[in-house]
Amino acid sequence: MNAKLRDCEIADLAERRIVQLPDVENGTSRNEFELLNSTNAAISQSHDSAMVSVVDVDKIGSATSPLGLAKTVGFVSSSSSTRAGDVVVVRALTDSATYNMLELPTGRLAKINPGDMLIGVLGRRRALKGFVGDVPASVKAGDELHLLNMGGVIGCCTGHHSSLGEAIKLEVIGLVCDEDGQVLNIANAALPLRARLGKTAPIVMIAGTSMNSGKTYAATELIKQATRAGLKVAAAKLSGVACLRDTLNMADHGAVATASFLDCGLPSTVDVEDLAPMAKAIIAKLNEMAPDLIVIELGDGILGGYSVDTVFSDVELLDATAALVFCASDYVGAWGGIELLRRRGVEVDVVSGSVTDSRMGGDYIKSQFNVPAANARREGETLFELVMAKVGATVAV
Repeated sequence: MNAKLRDCEIADLAERRIVQLPDVENGTSRNEFELLNSTNAAISQSHDSAMVSVVDVDKIGSATSPLGLAKTVGFVSSSSSTRAGDVVVVRALTDSATYNMLELPTGRLAKINPGDMLIGVLGRRRALKGFVGDVPASVKAGDELHLLNMGGVIGCCTGHHSSLGEAIKLEVIGLVCDEDGQVLNIANAALPLRARLGKTAPIVMIAGTSMNSGKTYAATELIKQATRAGLKVAAAKLSGVACLRDTLNMADHGAVATASFLDCGLPSTVDVEDLAPMAKAIIAKLNEMAPDLIVIELGDGILGGYSVDTVFSDVELLDATAALVFCASDYVGAWGGIELLRRRGVEVDVVSGSVTDSRMGGDYIKSQFNVPAANARREGETLFELVMAKVGATVAV
C-alpha cells in the first residue's frame, strides 16, 4: 500500500466494531468466532471488509460535492454490491492528451497526473461525443476502472468518441466510508423526491438533439436577458452526467439559485426509470427562492440513454412549462425534434442552437417548419422576447 495510506488508530475495538479475527484453530472458540463474525456482518452490510483505513488524497471530484468531503477520508477495501453514487478512492495510472482534467468542488479544473490519489463516485455515462461506461457489480482494492467525465464519475469504460483518446485508467484503493465502515453514497445527502409539483414559477424548458447542440448557451443567455429585465431567475439542469460547470455558468449569468440531478444523489441520469419525481424535487427547491422564472436545461438529447423523454411524459411538468426551446445542429435534427415532440403532444415554441448560427438557418426554420427561431449568440434579446411572449402575462416584466 502507498505510504499515504495508514491504518486507523483504534482505541476501542469493541466501540469501533473493527475486529481482526484470530484463526479458530489457534485458540478462539467456535462460539467466540461466531459471535465476532455475526458482529462484523451486522456492521458491513454493503462491503466485504470492516477494517477502516485512512487515506490523504490529492484531488476531489465535484461529483462528490453534496457530501462536502475533506482530503483525508476513511475507506474500506472492497464492496460486493456497489451502487451508482458510491464514493471511491483511486490512484491515476495513466495520462490523457485530450481528457486529463478533474473539476473540483469549487468548480476549478485541476490537471490529473499519474500517481494522483483521487476521490470520485461510481456512475454510468452514455455520451454520444464522449465516454461510455457502467458501474461495476463489485469493487475491490487493485481493480482497474476509468475516469468517465471531468466531474469525477468513475466506472468501467466500454467505448469512447473517435476524437478522444483512451480514458484515464484508475487503480481502486477502496470505497470511502463513515466511522462505522459504511460506504458513503452521494444519495446520503439527496433532496427528497416529490410525487407532486405544487405551485411553481413559470418554467422555460430547454431541450435538444444531443450534447453540444447549444442548450447551455441558450439557457444562460435567457438567464442573462431575464435578469437584465429585472426578473429573479432560478435555474437547473435535470439530466446528463455530474459536473458543476453548467450550473456555475448559470449562476454567473444571474441565476439566484441553481440545482441539478446531483442534488438528488445521482451521478448521472443514465437508465433512471422516471426523472419526474427528481425534477419536481429540484423545482420545489428552486421555488423556495420565490423566483419570477425558472430556466431548466435538459442535458444530452431527447433520445438517448439519459431518460430525458420521461420528463415529457409527465402531465404536471408539461402544464408548468410556459415555453419550450429546442436546440439542434442542423435542419434534420430540428425537424426531427419538432415532429417527435409533436407526436407526444408537445409543441416547440422556439428553435435555437447551432442550426441558427447562420441567418440562413433561422430563416429556413421559420419558413419551412413554421416555428420561430433565434440564435442565442447573435439574437439574445430576440430569443428572450420570443420566450416571454409564450410566458405571457404570467410574469410581469
